[in-house]
This record gives sequence, C-alpha cells and structure tokens, in this order.
Amino acid sequence: MANPHDFHSLQPSYTRDELLRSSEGGYFGPGNAQLPAPPMLMMDRISEISLDGGAFGKGHIVGELDIVPGHWFFDFHFRGDPMMPSSLGLDAMWQMIGYWLGWSGSPGKGRAIGVGEVECTGTITPDAQRVRYEVAMRQVRRGKLVLGIADGRVLADGTCVFVAKDMRVGLTKAAD
Repeated sequence: MANPHDFHSLQPSYTRDELLRSSEGGYFGPGNAQLPAPPMLMMDRISEISLDGGAFGKGHIVGELDIVPGHWFFDFHFRGDPMMPSSLGLDAMWQMIGYWLGWSGSPGKGRAIGVGEVECTGTITPDAQRVRYEVAMRQVRRGKLVLGIADGRVLADGTCVFVAKDMRVGLTKAAD
C-alpha cells in the first residue's frame, strides 16, 4: 500500500479544486483515501486541518459548504418545506474523518463504520449562507487496523444545528 505522504505534502487548508482532485482518486496515492465526487461531496473547502488541534489535541478538521438555493437536496427533502437532510451533515463529517486519516499519513480507503450519538437541534434551509462542519479527532489507531474516532458539529450561519459523538471511520486495505 502506498504511503500517502509520498504523493501529498501536508497543507493547512484546501480549496474546492483540490477537494475535487481528491475525489478522482490517487491524491494520497493509489488505493488510498479519497473524497466522493459531486453531488455527494458535501464541502466546498477545508479551511483548517491539523495533527494536534481540536478539543482533544489529537487533530481537527473544519470544512465549509456554501449554500445555494439550487442544491440538489432542497428539491427532494421535503417538497414545499426544503431543508438539508441531517444525514448529509453526518456524511460530510465522515468524509472529513476519512480525508484526515489519509492526509495524516495512513494508507487505505475510508469507510464509515458508525456513530454513537446524534442530536439534531435545528435545520439548514435554502435561506442559509454557509454550513460549517467542525470535527475533533478523539482517538486514532494506526496499525493493522486504522481507525479514527471523532466528535463533531454542524453549524448553519454560526448556529449549531447538529452534533455527533463517536463517529468512526476505518481505512480498509486491499487484500494481498
């Protein structure tokens, strides 16, 4: 399995174009973590990423999504009462944890494994300007099993609308 740092130098932030390149695969080396392509790519940029920041001092990542009324999910959830599904906020944070694992040097493809607790306290409507996802790594296991466990929250225009605890993402390796 390729070492991600042989293909990518750490940066403190990433543009939409860089995230789109990650969705094409190979950004962290062949067979390693990548983001999904649009429309499932749920962020326009990563504004912060670190190895030692966050509430637990074990790394953090902050992503942002600019809201436009024409986003695909507003047409379907719910007709006449459009809002961003909370499941997409959770998926965005899982995406970010997998990205962080590859960015920080672990090989393998990211897969969401689970979440411990989710609390929705608001909604994201077409009136919002920006969604901010904040993820703090709580635990990272590297070895035969690569596992990231994190807590996160989703904010719409600065107001917290969603909190998730014990989000788990693992990296799978191709069979030898």
